Amino acid sequence: MEDQIVSERLRRKLNEVNTGAQSQLSGIQDHINFTLQQAYYKCAYECFDRRRNTQEISSCVEHCSVPVMQSQNLVQAELAKFQERIQRALAVCHDRFESAKLQPDQSNPILDLESCANKAIDDNVKTLPAIVQRLKSTLGMNESA
Repeated sequence: MEDQIVSERLRRKLNEVNTGAQSQLSGIQDHINFTLQQAYYKCAYECFDRRRNTQEISSCVEHCSVPVMQSQNLVQAELAKFQERIQRALAVCHDRFESAKLQPDQSNPILDLESCANKAIDDNVKTLPAIVQRLKSTLGMNESA
C-alpha cells in the first residue's frame, strides 16, 4: 500500500517536471515553430522557379528544411539527455531501496526511496535553465526570444 502511495507521488512529481520543462522550453519551441518555420517556407517558396527542374526544386526545398530539422533534433537530443539523467538517478534510488529492504535494521526504506527520488529529480530540474540557455545560444536566439 505504501509502495503505491510513493509511486503515485513520484508520478505526480515527474508530471510536474515535464510541465515545468515544457514551460521553460516554450520560447525555444516558438522560435522553431514560427521563426525558423517561417524562414523555411520563404526559402522553399523561392525554390519554385520554372527555370529549375524537379530535382533541383526538390534539392532546394530540402536544403531549406535543414535549419528547422537541426534545431528540432538538437532540442529532442537535449530533452532525451535530461530524461536519461533523471531515469539513471531514479534507478540508483531504486537500487538503494532494494538493498535497504534486505537489511533488517533499516528504518523505513520507502521513505528513503521517496526522499532520494525527490532529491534526484530536484537536482536535475536545477539544470533546466542552463540547458535552455545553451539551446538558445546554439540556436542563435537573442535574449528577448
